[in-house]
Amino acid sequence: MARLDELRLMTKVARLYYEQGLHQSKIAENLQLSQSTVSRLLKRAEQEQIVRVTVSVPYGVYTDLEEALIATFGLRDAIVADCVRDDDDESVSRDLGRAAAYYLETTLNEGECIGVSSWSGTILAMVDVMRQIPRPIGARVIQILGGAGEPQAKVHAAFLASRLGELVRGKVTFLPVPGLVDSADVRQVLLKETSISEVIKSFDEITLALVGIGTVEPSPLLASSGNIFPDEELDMLRKKGAVGDILYRFFDIEGKPVQTPLAERVTGMDHGQLRRVKRVVGIAGGVRKFAAIRGALNGKLINVLITDRFTAERLAKG
Repeated sequence: MARLDELRLMTKVARLYYEQGLHQSKIAENLQLSQSTVSRLLKRAEQEQIVRVTVSVPYGVYTDLEEALIATFGLRDAIVADCVRDDDDESVSRDLGRAAAYYLETTLNEGECIGVSSWSGTILAMVDVMRQIPRPIGARVIQILGGAGEPQAKVHAAFLASRLGELVRGKVTFLPVPGLVDSADVRQVLLKETSISEVIKSFDEITLALVGIGTVEPSPLLASSGNIFPDEELDMLRKKGAVGDILYRFFDIEGKPVQTPLAERVTGMDHGQLRRVKRVVGIAGGVRKFAAIRGALNGKLINVLITDRFTAERLAKG
């Protein structure tokens, strides 16, 4: 085939495909070509720059930041939500809740076993706006941090898990103990209870964990639950370099665990178990949580991050 004839055919095939919207099989039928030849001509049309593919990024979409976060921190995925400001926790939670809801709706797999933290305002915002999946997929929901506490706050923790179960059309398993108990001895007694130990064993079956990322200073929701450390213990954590927590396990800016006796009082999934989960989705943003998010990423405690654009920009700068 002469060069000019080949270019002519490439152009004809490209126009039929990209401008008229014909399928490759229909083009092959119309032009008496094999479908493999049509496919080859379309690839050649790109190489010859007859076709130039460009992606117009809509306003409010930050794929460049998402790609930068994935590359910088070795993430499986990153979702950057548009946000008007990052110094208003309620506004940030609402925006991240919407982004997290869409992520979960579109990425759930058959037989998904979802672990969910009990005291995250952002995850609570997610279930408030999430749509129920169209059909049952054999999903399960498991509380991975004790959900008992002050009566009013306990309702929030139970609602979060039960509502998520409804949305994914799955069975819910509760962890009916406080997230924080008075002593290591009390925790050991609780863990010997068959009903509690069976829930803890089920952590190994979790395929997707949804966690908030907290600061040393407890959020209003966590503070209202009664699952908080006294001020002197929080001061001890700060002196040891703690910048944040996931599931009430504290870490420093490098993501390394801050070793104190306080960890022996937490009833829930530990970071060793968390790292074995295939997808660990951290949902957090805002200027107040920047150091905590950075520490969680440095320590590879999460492998999917859902955050706001301002936090993403600061993280991407290194």
